[in-house]
Amino acid sequence: MRKTLALALILILQACGGYSFTGGDVGDAKTVSIDFFPNTADLVKPQLAQVFTEKLRDIFVQQTPLELVRRNGHMQFSGNIEKYTIQPINAQASDIGSVAQNRLTVEVNVIFINTLDPDKGFEERFSRFVDFDANQDINAIEAELHEQVCQELSENILNRAIGDW
Repeated sequence: MRKTLALALILILQACGGYSFTGGDVGDAKTVSIDFFPNTADLVKPQLAQVFTEKLRDIFVQQTPLELVRRNGHMQFSGNIEKYTIQPINAQASDIGSVAQNRLTVEVNVIFINTLDPDKGFEERFSRFVDFDANQDINAIEAELHEQVCQELSENILNRAIGDW
């Protein structure tokens, strides 16, 4: 019984072909190349470019069957970080002129080329933000905020590139 169940599971997984665990379709693609995304925003945080690039690479390696290659993947991503801002968003009612929360926003321009299905390629801007208490020292929480916003951006890009919805 167990051997039959195991065999059935293997056959089902093989039949899924190019589908990833996210429900996306990579088609016949076997490789992905993701260039370094430099930070060209007015306010440059050098570590942000590295964090974002690694998050994007990680999500494609972890959630698709694609192999990460340096150049000329079947699916190719390039672009840059165009916007990095920290702005106040909520004033405190008890203290005029005081801010309760700030918002960190990151916007990335992404160029996606699908060499096997050029119609699926795009150039698009993706933007995500994270809010934080204005009393917190941005230098103390910045790395954590970068991780969070870059993870969300990477998920959006993955879904746009291979999503079936």
